[in-house]
Amino acid sequence: WAGGKTFAQKTILQASIVLLGAGMSLWQVATIGLAGLPVMIGTLVICVAAGIVVGRALGVERDTRILVTYGTAICGASAIATMSAVIGAAGPAIAISVTVIVVYNVLAAVLFPMLGHLLGLSEPAFGLWAGTAINDTSSVVAAATVYGVVAASYAVVVKLTRTLAIVPLALFQTWFQNRGLPETEQKSTAWYRLIPLFLVLFLVAVIIQTAGLIPPAWNDTIRFLAFFGITVAMAAVGMSSSLADIRNAGWRPVALGGILWVLVAVSSLLLQ
Repeated sequence: WAGGKTFAQKTILQASIVLLGAGMSLWQVATIGLAGLPVMIGTLVICVAAGIVVGRALGVERDTRILVTYGTAICGASAIATMSAVIGAAGPAIAISVTVIVVYNVLAAVLFPMLGHLLGLSEPAFGLWAGTAINDTSSVVAAATVYGVVAASYAVVVKLTRTLAIVPLALFQTWFQNRGLPETEQKSTAWYRLIPLFLVLFLVAVIIQTAGLIPPAWNDTIRFLAFFGITVAMAAVGMSSSLADIRNAGWRPVALGGILWVLVAVSSLLLQ
């Protein structure tokens, strides 16, 4: 079932996010994205700085430390895939990092809605919290969808805005690795290749909705298909997780991922 799980986790999830974009206006996206920018930048800086310090203190291997940090700070498995290519990470480091991210994704999808209600968060506040504090897009959308329609809209925009951070950080990581190397040994990555295609399609869907080209009678069907797709994607995430994988990853990377996850969640609330 590996091929089907991968298809559900990536293609179906990304298509669902594009469908969510078809229900939002350009004004909504711009307003939410700008309002959440200070919280997103703040949590990003805190996570990257803490990842360096805590990862070294725990003795986590370099590639795994970098991948878990960026995966937590930006957008989970997508950031890990991009950064692994940038730093030339080996297969075991990638597998361990993805396992760590998936563990806290599943926990977040279950715990965040309950915590949000206990804290008395409004839907916009919860959407901003989920969008900045949950690692992977699938769990962000799942948790926010459970919380409410408004929360889902906020969370998606915040998360996709946060995903864009992969461009400057990947370019920085490339520069950092290339410094001091002969020009023939340096790696280079075009910035536009780092932007996920589904993010571009999400913005296209938003523009189409803003232009009034989508009949209002279609909105309920589009929303149903989006939420159904998210459900399928989250089932695939669960089916890709196992206690054996967590055990094989070792306690150090899991501890690093957990510390960064809690730190980002708490700092996101404090910054709000």
